[in-house]
Amino acid sequence: MSERQETGGISEEIGTELPFLRRYARALTGSQESGDRYAVATLEAILQDPAQLADGLPVKLALFKTFNSIWKSSGAQIADQSDASSPEARAQQHLANLTENTREALLLHSIERFPVDQVAAIMDISASEAAELLEIARREMKQSIQGRVMIIEDEAIIAMDISAIVEQMGHEVTGIARTRDAAIDLARKQPPDLILADIQLADKSSGIDAVNHIFTELGVVPVVFITAFPERLLTGERPEPAFLITKPYTEDQVQSAVSQAMFFASTETMEI
Repeated sequence: MSERQETGGISEEIGTELPFLRRYARALTGSQESGDRYAVATLEAILQDPAQLADGLPVKLALFKTFNSIWKSSGAQIADQSDASSPEARAQQHLANLTENTREALLLHSIERFPVDQVAAIMDISASEAAELLEIARREMKQSIQGRVMIIEDEAIIAMDISAIVEQMGHEVTGIARTRDAAIDLARKQPPDLILADIQLADKSSGIDAVNHIFTELGVVPVVFITAFPERLLTGERPEPAFLITKPYTEDQVQSAVSQAMFFASTETMEI
């Protein structure tokens, strides 16, 4: 294979994995803007030093490892908040109390589904250290902020499953809505602290439209979106969610995403 063909193949692989790097970066920083800046910095670092992809690691692993190196060298800063009373600033203060590196390990393993040995490779630590960080993260997660959670999901079995996971975490489920209009009505009656929303609903309405309307009436709250097609919401071309999990999901994914979202209150209104 020629060098040009090989370079083109790697570029295609990076393009395929980039949406998931954005997802990780956004969940880690708590915002689309900050997360996408880190993703761009990762691509720029690889362009300047392509050797980072030539150490025998799969492209996805090398991509996340390069990101982690930049994240660590920057001091692992989430977006700077000028207003100390803002939800984002309070979230940053809360995050400062968490054990170092636990969030990175948890997101890599639970949301991005890297096995423990690959989490260790990305973070440049031993597998035993990665496993310990995951255990600490799960323990601290049980002590995280608790609140009222609204679920927007049209599939009854999935809705009941998510509801059970959320309640086991200690949160109160305010109700389950199957359509946009039902979600808006439910939010008016019982304003939530967090929303878990599917994208496509039973009557062909949109969970995103429902969330946008709720934001307009009641103000912004953290949101975790659930979708079978995450790459459609991870383009970086428009306002997109910071917290996103993929169908089929795992219990660990839901727990991690909900806990991370509760730490932040910076989910942006989206138009699709």
